[in-house]
Amino acid sequence: MPTTQTEQPYEYARKPLVEPDWRRFPGWADVTHEQWSSAQWQRVNCVKNVDQLRKVVGDRLDERFFDDLAQDGQKRATMSMLLPPQMLNTVAPDLTDTAAGSWTEAYYQDPIRRYMLPALSDRRTDWPSHPYATRDSLHEHDMWVAEGLTHRYPTKVLAELLSTCPQYCGHCTRMDLVGNSTPTIDKLKLKLKPTARYDNMIEYLESHPEVRDVVVSGGDVANVPWKNLENFLTRLLEIDTIRDIRLASKALMGLPQHWLQENVIEGMGRIAGTARERGVNLAIHTHVNHVQSLTPMVADAAKAMLDAGVRDIRNQGVLMRGVNDTSEALLDLCFGLQGEAGILPYYFYMCDMIPNSEHWRTSVSQAQELQTAIMGYLPGYATPRIICDVPFVGKRWVHQLARYDHERGVSYWTKNYRTSIEKDDPDALIREYPYYDPIDTLPEAGKKWWHEQHAADEVAQEGHEAAALSRAASE
Repeated sequence: MPTTQTEQPYEYARKPLVEPDWRRFPGWADVTHEQWSSAQWQRVNCVKNVDQLRKVVGDRLDERFFDDLAQDGQKRATMSMLLPPQMLNTVAPDLTDTAAGSWTEAYYQDPIRRYMLPALSDRRTDWPSHPYATRDSLHEHDMWVAEGLTHRYPTKVLAELLSTCPQYCGHCTRMDLVGNSTPTIDKLKLKLKPTARYDNMIEYLESHPEVRDVVVSGGDVANVPWKNLENFLTRLLEIDTIRDIRLASKALMGLPQHWLQENVIEGMGRIAGTARERGVNLAIHTHVNHVQSLTPMVADAAKAMLDAGVRDIRNQGVLMRGVNDTSEALLDLCFGLQGEAGILPYYFYMCDMIPNSEHWRTSVSQAQELQTAIMGYLPGYATPRIICDVPFVGKRWVHQLARYDHERGVSYWTKNYRTSIEKDDPDALIREYPYYDPIDTLPEAGKKWWHEQHAADEVAQEGHEAAALSRAASE
């Protein structure tokens, strides 16, 4: 709806954080505050399947919703179901009506549910996956220099310490490695024991002084036993060339109880103290996609980490249709992060080109519009950049593209460095790298082109298969 001359496109109003009442769920009606605040209780009572969800919500949801979830798990899901009670409690947080119809409709429309509990009816039936979608869309595994260690940028590495999280997001960019296998995806497995994997990572970093920045991730570092994580971080801090360490944990939001444990707070204090003595920047990167996820307990966890000496806590959200793809949703979240939770809005990534993700992905042009729409409201240091993580290129601000075919939804990007797999490629820095918009967002001419292209590819594939069968028969 167009605004009048006297209206602002977005009106800011401070909104204090609220912890939804978990006792509104029949299965948690008798759960005490002490239990809810326990990281162990949260982990033990995670919802891992449809039957467990039914036990929590009782008859508040229609059977058609449970069946929709189950069908998605069998036919489309790339991540298995795993929600801590803390996170499930932020789905439809204001719902008080106990009628199954109202709960079911609220669940279908809820932004947290849309990406944490995906249903089959959410997925597109025309293009559930883009033709160029891949399991490891960013080719991180191709750039492993040791098991779990991705050297993608000249001065930065990603250290995947493990392949599990306290919660599994439906859109996970590392769905090739992280989490349990699903009926549609057989996951890659880490083969080395953790101690051997960590030793190899440290050895590589000690012998490559050009690396100054280490993102410690997985999976989620909240699933690494604290003594093991502290030991690894201590070893990192002993490498003189490492100047930045970033810990990746969605659990700061999904399981804040973990980061509020006494041993974790004390241990982080020791690590932060050592980092400060050695002039190393220590930060936590979390992953919040909607303001509903922010509660007082999340703010308490952030404050505990900042008080322990962590320099910054930054948010790296993912831009997704039906979740946060409006300027109002993004600004509400950013003001909640920056103003109420003590978390710095940092990035919003466009959803990556993994299988069965087309209903979540947005076009580059929409991302550009949203970047423009959120400018000017937040302090400059707290205005997030919307990023396209281009395969073989890396993070690029959405306005950095070289050229853009709007009709076919293909943007072209350039790069200014070589990854670890391009040492001998003379054209790496002059080549244009493509990125593809969701086909359903294109004009009719573009959709027609992709349908014709897809049909031609299928015919070619059938020809290759027939030739292979013929060769096998002749042998």
